[in-house]
Amino acid sequence: MGKSGRHRILAVASAGGHWVQLGRLSEAFADSDTLYVTTVAGETAPSGDRPVATISDGSRNEPWRLLVAAMQLAVLMHRFRPDAVITTGAAPGYVALRLAKLRGCRTVWLDSIANAEEISMSARLARPHADLWLTQWKELAAKTPGLQYWGQVL
Repeated sequence: MGKSGRHRILAVASAGGHWVQLGRLSEAFADSDTLYVTTVAGETAPSGDRPVATISDGSRNEPWRLLVAAMQLAVLMHRFRPDAVITTGAAPGYVALRLAKLRGCRTVWLDSIANAEEISMSARLARPHADLWLTQWKELAAKTPGLQYWGQVL
């Protein structure tokens, strides 16, 4: 816990739908010190007056950019010292989960609503590093061991 006695949450999402879905979860962070992290400069926090940090975006097609994102996330985590990291994806969220586990943080992966037929590649990679591994589709949870469904963030 931070100096305020509240949990410190690092909430990470790539731009677009991932960011929108993370924003729809923001009410759950109301009683926490939350630092939002995304890949597009100029975004505003979805819940109140909270800081938003920007990191590099990357993918399997641009692995060097993921290395840049990893360095940026490592610095943010060192400064912010989160208790937990939550992400709605994609690749930068996976990197955040990996770094969070190295720091001993609790981790949550919520796969994008867009992944209705199968979980994303990032979600598959995140599985061993997520304390809570969620999908937004009942059918996927039913056929994927360890994957849980708690609802959708539409």
